[in-house]
Amino acid sequence: MFTDGRVLPNPGPIKAQVRNQGVRRTFMFAGVERVPIVSEAVGNVFRVLAPDDVQLFPVTVGRELENFFIVNATRLVDCIDEARCEEIQPYEQDDPHPEHRGAYRWVYGLRIAPAKNEGAHVLRPRKFKTAFIVSEEVKNALEQVGNLGVSFERVTGPSGAQDDHRG
Repeated sequence: MFTDGRVLPNPGPIKAQVRNQGVRRTFMFAGVERVPIVSEAVGNVFRVLAPDDVQLFPVTVGRELENFFIVNATRLVDCIDEARCEEIQPYEQDDPHPEHRGAYRWVYGLRIAPAKNEGAHVLRPRKFKTAFIVSEEVKNALEQVGNLGVSFERVTGPSGAQDDHRG
């Protein structure tokens, strides 16, 4: 439900387990890298820079005492620039899951059309909800927090251009 790109009702208490022990990070993904879980400092970046694009839900992570949040991107935007993506792998027409029809299983070299992002600082593309896209401004602020467990890949312009990034 946290990858649907829509406003959700408060789900109540949420718990997440730490599967791989190691260095604690301020930003990580759960559920096959689809659900963003962030520290309070990272949550504050989203609160300040993208208040209309996200919901933050408290989550208890293992036995950690620090506050963590699930970031629910509430903007689902039809913004993929199909002609500029390296490769698009659509779901098969006979896929047994009706919610997959018309969507993409995977996109290599994802590119979006910034003019279609509807002014969002955080979004998920309508046909490829796996991608979690943030604006350059959000990316820069996240990098200032540091100790991220994610990296960014440019998704606008030709390789090495500007604007938005997928986390």
